[in-house]
Amino acid sequence: MIDTKIVLVGAGSVMFGPSTMTDVYLSNKLDGATIMMHDIDKERLGIIFELMDAENDIKGNKITLERTTNRKEAFKDADFIINSITHGPRFTHWWQDYKIPRKHGSTQIMGECGGPGGIFQAFRNILPIIEIVKDAEKICPDALFINYSNPLPYINLAIKRTSEIKCIGLCHQIAILNHHLPNIINMPIEDLKLTVVGLNHFGFLMGLEDSKTGKDLIPEFNARALEHFKEKENKWEISTLSFEVYKRFKFWPHAGDNHMGEYLQFAHEFLEPQESYVEYGEQVGTGLHDKIMKKYKILKRGKIPRRGFLPQATPGERAIPIIEEIITDANAYESSVNYPNDGFIENLPQDLIVEGPALVNKKGVHGIKYGTLPSDIAAILRIEASVQDVVVDAVLNQSKELAITALAINPNVGSFEMAENIFDEMFELQKKYLPDFK
Repeated sequence: MIDTKIVLVGAGSVMFGPSTMTDVYLSNKLDGATIMMHDIDKERLGIIFELMDAENDIKGNKITLERTTNRKEAFKDADFIINSITHGPRFTHWWQDYKIPRKHGSTQIMGECGGPGGIFQAFRNILPIIEIVKDAEKICPDALFINYSNPLPYINLAIKRTSEIKCIGLCHQIAILNHHLPNIINMPIEDLKLTVVGLNHFGFLMGLEDSKTGKDLIPEFNARALEHFKEKENKWEISTLSFEVYKRFKFWPHAGDNHMGEYLQFAHEFLEPQESYVEYGEQVGTGLHDKIMKKYKILKRGKIPRRGFLPQATPGERAIPIIEEIITDANAYESSVNYPNDGFIENLPQDLIVEGPALVNKKGVHGIKYGTLPSDIAAILRIEASVQDVVVDAVLNQSKELAITALAINPNVGSFEMAENIFDEMFELQKKYLPDFK
């Protein structure tokens, strides 16, 4: 039995709450743990909690499950906090983030985590999450804060600049590469050791080994990868932009076209605008909501499925496995974690959140030094790093001037006139959720 407390911030989300609880209930290392579900939306939290409480009964009450809308109560004695909040109506804002910059001439392709759309999501989410972190720092200063919220590197950089709390960011985008590698190398993913280095949604496969023998598998990957990925081409994942970047920079960009394309000035030359991806994301979100409400109606009728309400397979997120690795002192290798650059990548700014491999044990999550990236890869990463730097400064100083500058220097804008037009229209639509820019 484990005496640990894990807090889920944003647990009323139909995506985050059930998916994280799926991993909790599939775990054989968290029996006895306390899971605190926290959300400021009492109704949504109540629906997810009732479903998860029924699931707990089915699983033999292996954990202690609690809920509260009071953050200070939620954080008392917490060992781990997993955050996945979005400030404001997610899909209403995503459509605005996508359409309005393009209306004013931006070449951004999606507007979720990069480009001017991603910048506005950073503007909305940074300060609310900093307030959450400040409470955690007062109430449970030794807790590990795990962030899922996007745009992840902007948020984690703001946390780094305003807090001493231990903090990492996790993203499931590495799953795309993990899915393809066994077919390229003809080995199970468990036997492969990846060295993926860069920024979130903007990283490269810089090393690949047989984890048992240490054999370098990059030559084998390079011999087969392009043919494999062209055969499996997918306009929402791996397509023409990934092929072009691989050709020019010689290392495989793992995040896929639509996410990587948000950071590159030339992405629009190879990709159509990803409006269909935004539509798909909204459909997935609506579909998940409808499924949860259907399950909730079944619960209220007293017809609880014998196998429960949750899937029998992991959704593939890494927060719960990493918590297990800390609790059990596993000394485990994680291929993709976001953490402050403390000499891990020498030719990128040190005041930056980088994505790379980490070692996990009872002392926490420890980044693994890579060294120096090829100069051309470092150059394109530094452009995005500079944008992140100014965005975070703009939010922390609530500076309209810096906010417009951040938009103007973004590779998908490149004009102060365009930046001002985007800012003015977006601010009018979203000012309820934005910093008090002056």
